[in-house]
Amino acid sequence: MSAVPSTDFLAALHNYQPLVLRVCRLYCQGTDDRQDLFQEIVLQLWRAWPRYVPQPDAKISTWLYRIALNVAISNLRQRTRRPASVDVAEEAWHLAQPVEGITYEPEETAALYCAIDRLSDVDKAFVLLYLEDRPYDEMADILGITQNNVRVKMHRVQQKLRRQLIRA
Repeated sequence: MSAVPSTDFLAALHNYQPLVLRVCRLYCQGTDDRQDLFQEIVLQLWRAWPRYVPQPDAKISTWLYRIALNVAISNLRQRTRRPASVDVAEEAWHLAQPVEGITYEPEETAALYCAIDRLSDVDKAFVLLYLEDRPYDEMADILGITQNNVRVKMHRVQQKLRRQLIRA
């Protein structure tokens, strides 16, 4: 793998950075943890980029979501076990700097995020994709399940969130 990322990778990262930031917000409470997760996701995307082969019937966002969610869930599991220190190439640190001025948590969504934080890792992935207005067929591709399973699970997650928001 070359030390200098391709122009295509940088363009994709720029276009989908808000998506990555939303994944980070959903899986991390603190700003430092969000930035660490953001950097880890970008590093894994950069490592996977040479193997990415565009498909005519698939979106790059599907590939990116899959990697971002897998990294976020793995990272969360590692953090709950023990803190880990990671040596990252200098190029990756440079690439993984979030754009200034993007806010992670508008006040009007604080209650929703609080309720989402109480969900399981997998349920959080469903919520994220739903909030991104991803169609069920794309959600199924990203999560590796059938569309019918997505519908059933989405219904259950929505019920959980309603109950939590009513209690709040």
